[in-house]
Amino acid sequence: MVSELQHGEITDAEIFEAHVGGKLSIGLTAPLDTQRALSIAYTPGVAQVSRAIAADHALAARYTWSNRLVAVVSDGSAVLGLGDIGPAASLPVMEGKCGLFKQFAGLDAIPIVLDTKDPDEIVETLVRLRPTFGAVNLEDISAPRCFEIERRVVEALDCPVMHDDQHGTAIVVLAAMMGAAKVLGRDMATLKVVVSGAGAAGVACSNLLLASGISDVTVLDSRGILHVDRGDMNNVKADLARRSNPRGLVGGMVKALVGADVFLGLSAGVVPEELIASMAPGGIVFALSNPDPEISPEIAAKYAAVVATGRSDFPNQINNVLAFPGVFRGALDAGARRITQQMKVAAAEAIFSVVSDDLAPDRIVPSPLDLRVGEAVASAVAHAADISV
Repeated sequence: MVSELQHGEITDAEIFEAHVGGKLSIGLTAPLDTQRALSIAYTPGVAQVSRAIAADHALAARYTWSNRLVAVVSDGSAVLGLGDIGPAASLPVMEGKCGLFKQFAGLDAIPIVLDTKDPDEIVETLVRLRPTFGAVNLEDISAPRCFEIERRVVEALDCPVMHDDQHGTAIVVLAAMMGAAKVLGRDMATLKVVVSGAGAAGVACSNLLLASGISDVTVLDSRGILHVDRGDMNNVKADLARRSNPRGLVGGMVKALVGADVFLGLSAGVVPEELIASMAPGGIVFALSNPDPEISPEIAAKYAAVVATGRSDFPNQINNVLAFPGVFRGALDAGARRITQQMKVAAAEAIFSVVSDDLAPDRIVPSPLDLRVGEAVASAVAHAADISV
């Protein structure tokens, strides 16, 4: 029996039908409908182009698509809220990601799913494939391996690399925080922020919020608050503990949320209503676990002045599509070899700028479908890349 999803009137049958044959195809930039066109595009004409590139590899940027092609790469180990479902099952997600690159940034992208979780093999594979693409979007790779893999791929390749689960999320969260602070008339730097989740997104969001001037950030994992005296943390968490939690809090969520201004949920946990009620009045709740937020938005709104989720059926959707297409477009436009912290902050400011003249408690970020966002982000990132050179 066909079931209906909560999301409007979309049925399972409609979803599966839309995915038949995948969501991507290759298109031509010029027709191949005459013998002359065939001779130019393939033999014998193509040999001239290949000889020229062999003599000067820089010409590949002009005469192939590689310079503007994004590789969307995953091992299928942390896909959406589904977990470790493997490369084959992750492919529909990666295809969808490639479609978003095309729709919102005009960039071609190809999905690459790897049948290995070994960081050495993943890095080596991308090094060997480097002539094929111009940038790498790492996707749905589990923590803490994602931190090592991203760092090593960035070091190994001479092109933009970003793990979107980390930095795309962080960019949009920072933009939303800018919007919420302005709506409430708050100085963002004075906010007391509690981050629930110390995985890929939680760590990246905490780092970007700290870099943007918010000093009071407290981070929790499944065992409680990260603090310097805990002995059960990996290197990434230990490093974050040294740079966060300035009040030296210990314990769990009960301790962290008392008097907090912001709750940022990036875990699959559930936060009881009474803990949200213990926050400072007129606060901010970003319950971003998907599809089930850490707390119901309706309940959170009883205590918080601004509420956001990761879902499209509630106001203030925090969606990575606001960030990653424009970030990669801007980096490629500028010929950047790296995506820097300065470029990420510029992206967040650009997202905020699109909605800054039309802010409201239920509109702190633009719609994910707003085509102005990709252009604004790309321009800001390209400018920041030029400045950082």
